[in-house]
Amino acid sequence: LKFTAPRYQAITSSELTLLSSRDGGALVRLIAGSLDGHDGPGSTHTPITYAHASVSPGAQLTVPWNPAYSALAYVLSGRGFAGPEARPIEAHELVVFGVGDSLTVSAAPAQPADSPNLEVLVLGGLPIREPIAHHGPFLMNTRQEILDAIDDFQSGRMGAVPRSG
Repeated sequence: LKFTAPRYQAITSSELTLLSSRDGGALVRLIAGSLDGHDGPGSTHTPITYAHASVSPGAQLTVPWNPAYSALAYVLSGRGFAGPEARPIEAHELVVFGVGDSLTVSAAPAQPADSPNLEVLVLGGLPIREPIAHHGPFLMNTRQEILDAIDDFQSGRMGAVPRSG
């Protein structure tokens, strides 16, 4: 669906689906998709789940996960552990989970001064499994699509980048 017209959704904090861990140590803001029988307000072109979790120091969050989906967690801030192996994670790292029916992240007992909690984006979806062709900054499905994209770029059909300054 790469040629689908872009669209914007304004989703305010009051529209998010709020969930918590059983022990109350984690707050999950469900943005799109489904999680544990709850639906987020976001509308997507393909089936995904997208959430922002705040995990208190020493707390653990385990969420049920659709095993057909890929599964990722991006650490916005803080430090903690991912998966049943409790692999260390920290700010600006991406976790790629293996196949399974749940995801687990936990916050380290001590957090950095600038982040009182472990803040993570939990996301994933049905794998697209399309062929990939790439050249320079272009990523498409076929060599011909790459050539068409280069032609579009060189002909100015991709728009213009405003001058800075």
